[in-house]
This record gives sequence, structure tokens and C-alpha cells, in this order.
Amino acid sequence: MADGDILSRIDELVSEEHELRSRAIGTGLSSDDRSRLASVEQQLDQCWDLLRQRRARVEFDDDPDQATARPISEVESYRQ
Repeated sequence: MADGDILSRIDELVSEEHELRSRAIGTGLSSDDRSRLASVEQQLDQCWDLLRQRRARVEFDDDPDQATARPISEVESYRQ
């Protein structure tokens, strides 16, 4: 997946996240919507991680296409 594709996916996920969060104002979200929001947030973290991996590979003259998406369980356990 190229950087442009990853950024497009990030844009899609951010739009969905904003839409879900705007629905949460006032009435809250259904359990399905809460689950979907959690999934979107995890996918965003995974996409950002993949993009960072690709950019680091380019910076160090390595092949960015060798970067792979890490499992959500691994990405979600990173410390901020």
C-alpha cells in the first residue's frame, strides 16, 4: 500500500470517526456505534503506524514496501 493510499484510508476513517462522535453529542451512541468507533480508532492507529514505518524506511534508504501493518494488539499497546 502506497503512502497516498494510506493517507486516503486515514481520511476516510477520520471522517467516519467525526460522524460517529457528532452523533454521540446529546443522545450518546448505541452499543454498535460504540463498537464501530472503537474499531475505527484502532484502524487509525494501525494506519498511522504503517505510515510511520514506511517513512522511516525511506529516511534510512530502505524499501518502504517492506513495511507491513502490525496487529492491532501490538499497535494499541504502544506507550504515548
